Amino acid sequence: MARLEVTEDPEKGNLLDTLTPLPVLPVSSKAVIQDAAVGLAAQSGVNEKRVELALAEAKKDSLLYGQPKRRLSRWSRFQLWFTTYRKFFTFIVTLNGIGLLLAILNIWTYPRRYAGAFILGNLIFAILMRNEVFGRCFYWFVIKCFAKWTPLWFRLGCTSVLQHLGGIHSGCAASGFAWLIFRVTLIFIDHKDNHDAVLIAGVVTNIAVSISIASAFPWVRNTHHNIFERHHRFIGWVGLVSTWVFVVLGDSYDLDTHSWNPDGVRVIRQQDFWYVFGMTILILIPWFTVREVKVDIEVPSPKVAILRFERGMQQGLLSRISRSSIMEYHAFGIVSEGPHAKYHYLICGVQGDFTRSLVHEPPTHIWTRQLKFAGVSHSSTLYKRGIRVCTGTGLGAALSTCLQNPDWYLIWIGSEQEKTFGPTISGLIYRHLWPDRVCLWDSKARGGRPDMMRLIKDAYHSWGAEVVFITSNWQGNKELVEGCKEAGIPAFGTLWDF
Repeated sequence: MARLEVTEDPEKGNLLDTLTPLPVLPVSSKAVIQDAAVGLAAQSGVNEKRVELALAEAKKDSLLYGQPKRRLSRWSRFQLWFTTYRKFFTFIVTLNGIGLLLAILNIWTYPRRYAGAFILGNLIFAILMRNEVFGRCFYWFVIKCFAKWTPLWFRLGCTSVLQHLGGIHSGCAASGFAWLIFRVTLIFIDHKDNHDAVLIAGVVTNIAVSISIASAFPWVRNTHHNIFERHHRFIGWVGLVSTWVFVVLGDSYDLDTHSWNPDGVRVIRQQDFWYVFGMTILILIPWFTVREVKVDIEVPSPKVAILRFERGMQQGLLSRISRSSIMEYHAFGIVSEGPHAKYHYLICGVQGDFTRSLVHEPPTHIWTRQLKFAGVSHSSTLYKRGIRVCTGTGLGAALSTCLQNPDWYLIWIGSEQEKTFGPTISGLIYRHLWPDRVCLWDSKARGGRPDMMRLIKDAYHSWGAEVVFITSNWQGNKELVEGCKEAGIPAFGTLWDF
């Protein structure tokens, strides 16, 4: 194996020759080996003809990258499409839909009398699935109980459930909205027996919940993040307030006497009250942990900002940050050497106004939630050995898993990684992973992207891995997950919530 050459530079830290080292694992792609061989030949003075031959062979092999890949069968594509997210969503919506149909047909009369329980029961579960405390506790319970000793299929199922809790969130929210429409419709039908104030509160709640749900559609979330956040959060808060009004007014108005009952005890005794109370607590908990904290920002290139915060973190967590206390929170994967480390970092790629401002107008303090939420990588400790694949700034969500767990191997594809991401991130990789647990591919130095599936297959079998975690853009994620499915390799990709 080639010797690792290090050059000291007081400004940039340790600079490593990216053409010299060979991947430790036996990667089958000739382009990887021959590209490194060219660097070695040039450094050792081997004649130019041999160098040219190596280059010609590498180019010949690189043609394989452009060959069309065999399309997966319809059944395999359907299995990938019908994720656990969609399974949860379908099950919950179907179950509620059957109950709603029976209530509409007056076959099941209970929901007609206690529709609030179905509305708020669904909504509280929807909120619970997105609550940081619940998520961290659920991850902790699954990892503590089932890590490593249970059958692989069971652990894969656990990871799938943990990753796709959003399906329960979406399914319960949609179902709760459907029950809310049913409830307000009943009030309209019996409007002579109900007070106008109750009806108005119900209509306002319907409008607020509908806007909040519409703003969370995947297309809106992925293409207009700020619109999603403002409407989903602030209109959602309006919906919470109007729900309180709707519940209190509805439980205070006596339908028999057509009069208001000011006795608060009657309201407290209703199950609706406690459902809304629980919803309110779940929504408020994360906001109690919001703090403005000191941040040091390193800008190694115009493409990336590296944010450094005090104290270490567990692997697989994500952090939400903002320039204000309540507006425009953005989530990034946390890079840390461990809970007892001095610092943790966020890798912020320049993609929009917020991240661009971090490069051009770096703040000294920033708002964040001290309670971090868990990503799918947090479940990596369920497995004995694994492969972590990422491209570009996806390293932010992947690196901690490999830094803190010696049984995980990193494959990182990027362009001029050392120059783009700077000495801090490169230093973490070379101190903890190099050369035994990392394969770095510089797409600019090597003339393009590699055959990713070759790298993954070779690493998976040579490393004795049980699972592959992938962080990439939508197209890259789709191609790699499909490739792993075809190769029979258990893999989890980036979740796009649709």
